[in-house]
Amino acid sequence: MTARILVVDDVPANVKLLEARLSAEYFDVTTAQNGREALAKCEKAECDIVLLDVMMPDMDGFEVCRRLKANPATHHIPVVMVTALDQPSDRVAGLDAGADDFLTKPVSYIALIARVRSLTRLKMMTDELRMRAVTSREIGIESPEREAVSETGRNGRILVVDNRASSYERIAETLSQEQEVEIEADPNKALFRAAEGSYELIIVSLSLDNFDGLRLCSQLRSLDRTRNTPILAIADGDDNTRLARGLEIGINDYLIRPIDRNELMARVRTQVRRKRYTERLRDNVQLSIEAAITDPLTGLHNRRYMESHLATLVTQSHARSKPLSVLVLDIDFFKSVNDTYGHDAGDDVLREFAVRVRKSIRGIDLACRLGGEEFVVVMPDTDIGVAATVAERLRRRIASEKFPIEQGRAAIDVTISIGLAGLEGEGDTAGNLLKRADQALYRAKRDGRNRVVADAA
Repeated sequence: MTARILVVDDVPANVKLLEARLSAEYFDVTTAQNGREALAKCEKAECDIVLLDVMMPDMDGFEVCRRLKANPATHHIPVVMVTALDQPSDRVAGLDAGADDFLTKPVSYIALIARVRSLTRLKMMTDELRMRAVTSREIGIESPEREAVSETGRNGRILVVDNRASSYERIAETLSQEQEVEIEADPNKALFRAAEGSYELIIVSLSLDNFDGLRLCSQLRSLDRTRNTPILAIADGDDNTRLARGLEIGINDYLIRPIDRNELMARVRTQVRRKRYTERLRDNVQLSIEAAITDPLTGLHNRRYMESHLATLVTQSHARSKPLSVLVLDIDFFKSVNDTYGHDAGDDVLREFAVRVRKSIRGIDLACRLGGEEFVVVMPDTDIGVAATVAERLRRRIASEKFPIEQGRAAIDVTISIGLAGLEGEGDTAGNLLKRADQALYRAKRDGRNRVVADAA
């Protein structure tokens, strides 16, 4: 696993030591001697992770970290502070500035590599989501970066898995000041509860009585519903080897007993903030996908999606020797609706038409807006005879009830013409199937509209 690591330190010997250790693990290493140089390199996206010294002239590491996390362009870059300061208050100050973790000098080689690998995985996942979310901004969907900068990480839903009352009571008492905390004292029930609970963070004690806490962490990572939920491990002071293993498994952060209350609260806020940011990214990606395949006026799938989906259904129908039918629908004299009542009324008709189409077809059928007043319904596992019956029922439904326009103040009659075709021999294609249905639609319109015509007729 390769990544670009930016080492920021004004002492050349420290830089050389970190560079040598990281290069030995095949990471790409770049360096900066001061905070301003580091900010410039991060702004240009020249690194994946920042290893940041705290004590530097001009601008200390805390200020560099604050600026990185306050900038929407760089706040997603993981920051590990490397410092000789070893007091809990120093770690809390760094975490409040936005740091993802602390490494205390002299730096443990095992801890360094385990932490960098863990954050590399996290950064790669975030980068993939951010790259996909670029499309969201291009089509006008709000980017989550600015919200993430102002996110406090409070009022999160936290599950604590610990079967020692003295331990989980202290954790709950501390976190309840700003989080919603639930306790699961039975580790055998923890996985099920975590999967059902929509938690924003799971805190797992690695010192569970008669249960392997690392196994629970592994199970949480393998389950779909909890795969993206952050895990904060609580370990005893001599658990370094298991912690390194935990980072490999996928835990996001850890605390060593005895737990400093302020550090616990700060680390929890950090994880909740990151969870909410990645969820917003996922939501944006989903919105961009939906926008790419959905007609915004009617809510039906658009032509791009229909063409791709139809090609897949044709291939499946050939392979399984199953029928497939297509309806092409056209609203009769739609131009006169726009000319007489205006385009807003035309939009009202299109929206209501989409609603009636949805109600007239099965869940497995695909309804799409082809463009303008023309629509397509794809019907898997349906021969042309059954499709003709459905088409006639839909035609009658459209004609039998007036369409409301002008916010219900008026109503007009609407009719449709429908052409349909069924999939033929092995050589038939999605394009040919659509073409035959379209030709049948043309005959329906030529013969007087408000009728259904099948390709075989």
